[in-house]
Amino acid sequence: MHTNDKLKALREEMLVHGVDAMIIPTGDPHQNEYLPEFYKSRAWVSGFTGSAGTAVVTKDHAGVWTDSRYFLQAEIQFADSEFELHKLVIQGAPEYADWLADTLGAKSVVGFDANVMPLGLVDTLIEKFEAKDIQLKTDFEPFGKIWKDRPGLSREPIFEHDVKYAGRSRQEKIASIREEMKKHGADYYLVTALDDIAWLLNLRGRDIECNPVFISYVLFSPEKVYLFIDGNKVNAELQQSLEDDNIAIKSYDAIRHYVAEIDKQSSILISPASLSYGLYKKIGTDTIIRKDSPIMHAKSLKNEVEQRHVRHAMIKDGRALAHFFIWLEEALGQGETPTEYDLTRKLIEFRSQQEGYYGESFDAIIGYKGNGAIIHYKPEEETAAAVRPNGVLLVDSGGQYNDGTTDITRTIALGPVSDEIKDHYTRVLKGHIAVADVIFPKGTRGIQLDTLARQFLWQTGITYNHGTGHGVGFFLNVHEPPQGIANGLGERGVTVILPGTLTSNEPGYYKKDSHGIRTENLVICHEVEGNPDFLYFETVTLFPIDKTMIDISIMSPSETKWLNDYHQKVYRELAPGLDDKARKWLEAKCTAL
Repeated sequence: MHTNDKLKALREEMLVHGVDAMIIPTGDPHQNEYLPEFYKSRAWVSGFTGSAGTAVVTKDHAGVWTDSRYFLQAEIQFADSEFELHKLVIQGAPEYADWLADTLGAKSVVGFDANVMPLGLVDTLIEKFEAKDIQLKTDFEPFGKIWKDRPGLSREPIFEHDVKYAGRSRQEKIASIREEMKKHGADYYLVTALDDIAWLLNLRGRDIECNPVFISYVLFSPEKVYLFIDGNKVNAELQQSLEDDNIAIKSYDAIRHYVAEIDKQSSILISPASLSYGLYKKIGTDTIIRKDSPIMHAKSLKNEVEQRHVRHAMIKDGRALAHFFIWLEEALGQGETPTEYDLTRKLIEFRSQQEGYYGESFDAIIGYKGNGAIIHYKPEEETAAAVRPNGVLLVDSGGQYNDGTTDITRTIALGPVSDEIKDHYTRVLKGHIAVADVIFPKGTRGIQLDTLARQFLWQTGITYNHGTGHGVGFFLNVHEPPQGIANGLGERGVTVILPGTLTSNEPGYYKKDSHGIRTENLVICHEVEGNPDFLYFETVTLFPIDKTMIDISIMSPSETKWLNDYHQKVYRELAPGLDDKARKWLEAKCTAL
């Protein structure tokens, strides 16, 4: 079914139901970044597969609002359809609401499915549309009818994440969250973010590709904790274990009844970022406490056990990558031309040989030459470019292991490169080192560190259109709030960087139709020994950084020392588990500048 045919079917349903415009978010009932296949309505109707964006359809216009990470991708995917790209100025901002308010007339009806729309966004829409006398239809969900081959929801069983990895039992975590509830005066707490639930209960699942979470809700009551989930996913042994911990299992859909029955005299804590407007409207009490998730903040602070396991996961991941790049060099040397898609399959093959491997942490971004400039490029089997022994290759990938989540980007030269590429590559590397090597006072926010990464690109009048870093989960979501390193005033940029957080460090630069460059490692934040008022980053990712594209003339002695020290560490940690061939390869890659 062509995109324009899907549009036609949608518009027919809009006409039947008196809807003048429909908003189709990238969303599900839990506001996940990556969605179960069942909820990918925006991607299905528009053909745009980026992980962020909102589609808006009227009787004579179809558009998708998305941010700069996806501009090139969207233009390609909209080439043969009616959909148009609307470029967001601010990442995540509902700018389409202003467009609709200016475009639609009074008494117009805007439809959407409240069960997949976040609470805060609907509040914004109500405010903007009431001023223009535009009405909302919050129960408009046409995809159940027009999406004929819609996938079903996962029925995969959930499983325990052993406390030897987690470092804290679920009883301990539940007790700590109850203390947070007391601080806020909450009798109940509705937990809606899937990674919060997985972390809290030391459970994992397979309901979303790459994210080891499961579709569920948790409700803290004064007496016990309720887990709302498809009961077929919980085996008898696990059910007994949960009941022993005073956790009652209820059907997933029963959550609406339970929150509706909360008495008016009680208070409930909610986190608007992960709560749908539809479920919010079912809550029985009027005493609703809106706060950031206390679980989100607790989860972001990796304990000593988690940190130790993360380091081990990085060793496994580094060895898998060594075998991958050795294979690639040999294949190209023998005249083979594997495609970008072939490379994604090979990465999975080598990672899957590692102990405790669970899957990839996201779909690998492997871009050759100009495709590397598409920031969230995903090679498809039918259209992937053939990789040859020339130009630049960007490889951004990560693995899920029972002892940690990895995320690493390396840009490598497959042959001689231009002076321009060397300059871009070196300036990106200098920015990466500036963040990795900084010592900063407690209270520093991500937006302050972001300038360190961009400064050397700014010197030549260039920059990149994405954040410098994001939080990373522990055998959980590869993108984990709240902290990060970013140049905007969103949550990631303004959150204070705290000891124990695991964050990516990934500056880049992208030249359309030419090349993409990004260097990414994960870092753990620590207090400076003897001076706890100051913090530093421990780089935990372990893999060589390509030295062949470095312009030594613009590297400082301290930057060169950092790189040499890093490569010594990489060799020291990875070499013992490699065979002679791989060890010799690694030694060559880790030689000092």
